[in-house]
Amino acid sequence: MKKTKKMMTGVLTAALAASLAACGEDRPPEPTGYDCDDWDWDKKTGTYYCDDDSSSHSGGYYHNGTVYSNKKALKTSSSYQSYVKSGIGSGTKGGFGG
Repeated sequence: MKKTKKMMTGVLTAALAASLAACGEDRPPEPTGYDCDDWDWDKKTGTYYCDDDSSSHSGGYYHNGTVYSNKKALKTSSSYQSYVKSGIGSGTKGGFGG
C-alpha cells in the first residue's frame, strides 16, 4: 500500500508540474540585461512589463529587444503593430514576435 501511495504522489506531482509549465509554454523567457528586477507578463499586450519601482524602466514594456517607456509607446511602435497584425500578439497565445 505504501508503494502505491508513493507512486501516485509522484505521478500527481509530475502531472501538476507539467500542467503548470504548459500554462506559460508560449511565453518567451523574461528579458535579461536590463535595469529591471521584476518583469511581469501582460496578457493583454502579450509582452513583459517592468514592475520594479526602483528601475529606470519602471512601467516600461519589453517587446522584440526594445523596452518602451509605457503602453502607449509600445502600441504605437511599428514592430508591435506588425506583431499584433500577424495574430501572434493576441495576448492569449503569448507569442513574442521576435
